[in-house]
Amino acid sequence: MKKILSAFIVLVVLTPLGLLAPGSAWGEWGLDEIKEKVGFIPQGMKHFSEVIKNILPDYGIPGFDKNFYQSALGYILSAVVGIAVIALIFWLIAKLIPETKEKAA
Repeated sequence: MKKILSAFIVLVVLTPLGLLAPGSAWGEWGLDEIKEKVGFIPQGMKHFSEVIKNILPDYGIPGFDKNFYQSALGYILSAVVGIAVIALIFWLIAKLIPETKEKAA
């Protein structure tokens, strides 16, 4: 468990490295970038972009992205929230699945 936690901490700390790359990450395009790349906005993307709002848009804290350090803090917070949500989902799944006891032969 200690190794997994250490790996997550390293990943969280390294998360702001994405700020150094120009442009957006591959596959994380906004509607305007999709339209530029393929020539149109798919209906499903357009619909769900209006329905689902980001908790942390652009991996940042709205209004707290004036410099690199503030943006880095937003990236780190986004990583922590993402890891916490995934951990919670797996914990809930583990609680819902009944334990099976193996019988000794």
